[in-house]
Amino acid sequence: MIQPETKYSPAVTSSQNYRPALAVITTVFFMWGFVTVLNDILVPHLKAIFELNYTQIMLIQFTFFSAYFLMSMPAAKVISWLGYKKSVVLGLAVMGAGALLFLPAASAPSYAMFLAALYVLASGMTILQVAANPYVAVLGSSDTASSRLNLAQAFNSLGTAIGPFLGGMLILSAVKKSAAELGAMTSDQLQAHRLLEASSVKLPYLGIAALLFILAFAISRFNLPVLENIEETHDHHASSRDSVWKHRHLVLGAIGIFIYVGAEVSIGSFLVNYFSQPDIGGFSEKDAAGFVSFYWGGAMVGRFLGSALMQKIDPGRVLGVAALVASALVTTSILTTGHVAMWSIILVGLFNSVMFPTIFTLAIDGLGKLTAKGSGVLVMAIVGGAILPIIQGALADRIGIHLAFTLPAICYLYIVYYGWRGSRHAGTQTA
Repeated sequence: MIQPETKYSPAVTSSQNYRPALAVITTVFFMWGFVTVLNDILVPHLKAIFELNYTQIMLIQFTFFSAYFLMSMPAAKVISWLGYKKSVVLGLAVMGAGALLFLPAASAPSYAMFLAALYVLASGMTILQVAANPYVAVLGSSDTASSRLNLAQAFNSLGTAIGPFLGGMLILSAVKKSAAELGAMTSDQLQAHRLLEASSVKLPYLGIAALLFILAFAISRFNLPVLENIEETHDHHASSRDSVWKHRHLVLGAIGIFIYVGAEVSIGSFLVNYFSQPDIGGFSEKDAAGFVSFYWGGAMVGRFLGSALMQKIDPGRVLGVAALVASALVTTSILTTGHVAMWSIILVGLFNSVMFPTIFTLAIDGLGKLTAKGSGVLVMAIVGGAILPIIQGALADRIGIHLAFTLPAICYLYIVYYGWRGSRHAGTQTA
């Protein structure tokens, strides 16, 4: 029998009481990071299997991140009905079901079925995002919310650092056929080849499904505190006086999340193909996937550093500087070739690190009872990861993968503005 959730109030309870809860929720951050980054491995893998161009293969990211837009507000409703703990369990279970759908997709093999599996997987992840991010943000003092969420997101980045290495080893291990070799195959031979290549995703996603179901069961048995200041209420009078859309820093923050996630996903989605280019790295796809781990590993290191840094420095200032450096690094990669172009784009991950958790906590600061709704709006904005990669894919098909990175370079400039100006609101203390 599942124990009932116990209510605590952050105002009267020592922050030490939240350490076990923070540790448990951190495992959720790790798992969704690990699963999300595998999309970067699926992009080159399915592109080769189904002979797709860059625009077509970016439907992977479009489908995955569209779920955030379509499911975020329903997820906020689910949380108001079930509470945060049960919603986390439900999200993990839905993710597990999505991972299992990779098995029939690979058996077909069908690109449409892969996209459907990704949508289910991302729907479960949306529930987790809407629940876990604000939960961690208020799991203690509001003064250290950005620091705390950066710490939790560091473990998310640990998952994204490990994912490309394991995914490349398990999924991209086969030697790819050239376009000429594929063109010489009969329809039956081509179907057999696709079936063989697609089957490499079965074992990894079966293992992921098992881990997600185990984690869901474990969390269902853990007594997570219910924090009163983020619980949804049915105070209709309060809701009529206020709305999330009246909070300028939240609206601008949602734009920031849209642009940041779009830029980050656009870069990550193209790295395997980018590093495989003769004038950049000339690596095989399997070897290139290993270097993608450095990009996401930089985000992990940066979040640990950012968590400590934001204890002493204003988070908005840190955010603005990080975004400015990221834009400069992407521009450097565009203007150069070889190892300079490769390592400058990899270093962007280090400065990406603080962006999502810092934008998120700045945007929900001061929302009070509207925190869960504000979280839903921000998670909806993750749809930027669906739209901007499609645009960059279209650019790559027309002007080349190298110059297409101009898009994220421009995106980071908005985040500079949000960190230094747009995140200010009536309750913000300025120096």
